[in-house]
Amino acid sequence: MGIRATARVFAVDANTVLQWLVEAAEQHRAFSASFLCDLHLEQGQLDELYAGLRELKAGEINADEAMRRLERSPYWVWTAMDPTSKLLVVVDVGCRTLAMAQRVVHQVTRVLAPGGVPLFLTDGLKDYGTALLTHFGFWMQPERRQAKGPMPKPRWMPRPALRYAQVVQSYRRRRIVGVKHRVVFGSRLAIEQMLARCGWTINTAFVERLNLDLRAALLCRGFRSSRLCPTRLNYCLEKKQQN
Repeated sequence: MGIRATARVFAVDANTVLQWLVEAAEQHRAFSASFLCDLHLEQGQLDELYAGLRELKAGEINADEAMRRLERSPYWVWTAMDPTSKLLVVVDVGCRTLAMAQRVVHQVTRVLAPGGVPLFLTDGLKDYGTALLTHFGFWMQPERRQAKGPMPKPRWMPRPALRYAQVVQSYRRRRIVGVKHRVVFGSRLAIEQMLARCGWTINTAFVERLNLDLRAALLCRGFRSSRLCPTRLNYCLEKKQQN
C-alpha cells in the first residue's frame, strides 16, 4: 500500500504516515551509526536493485508533492554486504550514477576498522572501480627516468592491499548468455587463494540472493517492475514472522 492507502486503513492523516516514515528513517540511521563501526571484513559484495520509490527532498518539496511522486520516481536500491557473516553493511537509495557509487563506497569505508581493506566483488558497473580507487588510493611519485628535465607528475594509484574483481554478465533478449570474471585491482591468484579458503570462486551470489529476498519480501512481480514501500515491507515481514 502507498501512503494514502495506509492513512485510510489506520484512519490518520497522510502527512502523519509520511512523518512516521521520516522518523523511522532517522532512528534507523542513528542506530546503524552506533552499531556498525570498526568492522573487520575480509570480503564485501556490492550490487544495485532497480525499484520505484517515492522522493522527499527536505525543504525543496512539500509533503503532498512527495506523496504524489510515489509511483513515478525510479531509483536504485544499493546494497553492500559481508558474504561470510551475511551482515548487511549498507543500504542506500539513489540513481545509478558515479556519485551514488562514491557515496555507497564511502559508507562502507566509514564502518571498516582502521586500515581494513576487504576484497570487493561487484557486477560490471565501471563506477565501482572509480569509487574504490578514490577511497583506497594514494599519491605516488614516479621515479625519474632521465637525468635532466622536469620531474614526472604524481599519480593516484591503488593501494597494494586493494583487491577488486567483477562478475560481468552478457545478456541476449533478456537472458544471460555468458559470465566473465574480470580482475580490476590486485592479482587473480591472490583473489582466488583468498576465496578458496571458503571454498568459493569469484562471484556475487550472496548479494544477488539478498536482492532476491528483497524482491520476495516486497511482493514484486519482476526485477524492473518492483516498487519499494516501507509500509509494504513491514507488513510482509510481519506476515513472514507469523507464518
